[in-house]
Amino acid sequence: MTDIAAPAPRHAARFRPAATETPLVRVLLTIVALAFLGIFLVLPLVSVFYEALSAGIGAFIKSLGGRETASAVRLTLLVAAISVPANLVFGLAASWAIAKFEFRGKSLLITLIDLPFSVSPVTSGLIYVLMFGAQGYLGPLLAEHGIKVIFAVPGIVLATIFVTFPFVARELIPIMQAQGTQDEEAALSLGAGGWQTFFRVTLPNVKWALLYGVLLCNARAMGEFGAVSVVSGHIRGQTNTMPLQVEILYNEYMYRAAFAVASLLALLALVTLIVKSILEWRYADEIAATRRH
Repeated sequence: MTDIAAPAPRHAARFRPAATETPLVRVLLTIVALAFLGIFLVLPLVSVFYEALSAGIGAFIKSLGGRETASAVRLTLLVAAISVPANLVFGLAASWAIAKFEFRGKSLLITLIDLPFSVSPVTSGLIYVLMFGAQGYLGPLLAEHGIKVIFAVPGIVLATIFVTFPFVARELIPIMQAQGTQDEEAALSLGAGGWQTFFRVTLPNVKWALLYGVLLCNARAMGEFGAVSVVSGHIRGQTNTMPLQVEILYNEYMYRAAFAVASLLALLALVTLIVKSILEWRYADEIAATRRH
């Protein structure tokens, strides 16, 4: 007697494994991806360091020792030191409010946080010129009190804060929403105060996402060009940041000095990439733990 196979389930076709590429296709795709990264990422990066160090370490250090270059480095660090903490405070406050509370205007706040992602940095710089310039809406009033914003450090700081403030908030909002409010409610029910709950419960739960957002914010603050270029005025030794100094040196055919300053920015990018990978690993563990609970 011949065994009759049982009919296949009606929905078996739905659970068929997806067709996979052949080994040859996978190899070709890998080669294409590696070639693309090598040509458009690794090769330019190597070229920057090669040109910067082509005349030796002594010439490299000498290129960075100029007064204007040193001023650009100091200004870049100063702007980052002001804008990153400001965005840290804003990002924590905005993400805490959005993730933990319901209030009118919540959707509008989320939209405003995403605004710098959709507005050109050059446009944002022009807006600050329109507001605080000599012929702007607030410029004459500020000038009467001896306050200079445009073509000065305050304008550079404001422009940098604008283009970087979404980074911290956008990293914290999803993780805070995923965690919910159970931990905070438990702490409050045990007698903890609002600030005590924030510093001992909320903040430790998002520490890796917070560090990740701060890292991205700092990298963008140091490398911002468009908005800073509009509001800085390109005053040598006063309002030029490192990206602006690279442009000036290159336009004046001082290639070695330009590549030396660019190598510092490239080094910053490499350090950012390494730390970003470490934080992503810890960040992924945090998200996985949140989902398990």
